[in-house]
Amino acid sequence: MIRRPNLLSGERLPSPPRQKRSLEKRERLKSAALDIFRRKGYHAAAIDEFARKAGLPVGGFYQHYRSKRQLLLALMDEMIAAMARLDLRDIEHSGDTRSSLRDFLARAFSGDFAYLGAYRAWQEAALSDPALARHQRRIRAWTLGRVIRFFRRLETLPGARKAVDIPVLARAMDLFFWNLLGEAVQRKRAGLDTWLDAATHLIYHALFTDPV
Repeated sequence: MIRRPNLLSGERLPSPPRQKRSLEKRERLKSAALDIFRRKGYHAAAIDEFARKAGLPVGGFYQHYRSKRQLLLALMDEMIAAMARLDLRDIEHSGDTRSSLRDFLARAFSGDFAYLGAYRAWQEAALSDPALARHQRRIRAWTLGRVIRFFRRLETLPGARKAVDIPVLARAMDLFFWNLLGEAVQRKRAGLDTWLDAATHLIYHALFTDPV
């Protein structure tokens, strides 16, 4: 089992805030960065914009992060930490496996959608930053392993097909999920619901037989 990548390993972050006001300022910075990254991407976003939107002087930014790149790493690390907290066993056969699967996917993506700005900026930054590209490969390997484990869990439920090539299916769906995040930056929520319905349909019919 591949361990969750720690994107902040080796980063010399400023000392973490302890006081409530400092914690609130850091949260405002992260919220501002997510919004600006989503609208502008990585290279067009500027530290002074983050600070201004968060209601801080530019110097206040550097009390929390040493660079725009370090802030992006922190946001992406939060995103994959949220993924790691999702219990892959949290789907049971309730008589309607398809609905249970749809609900699980919706819960999984609800957390990811909060970090769409970070993911847009990450995709852009990784194209020209070899270290981020290496992180990206580690993240993809980790999420692929999680999708494989999730599908193995589904295989144990009643009605599951036999002899499905789980690794091949998982690779295709892992790519689908990441592409969905990339598309989500430009789409309205109604369109994203359609994509989740499609993902549910594909997974269900690949892994389960239709009720007679």
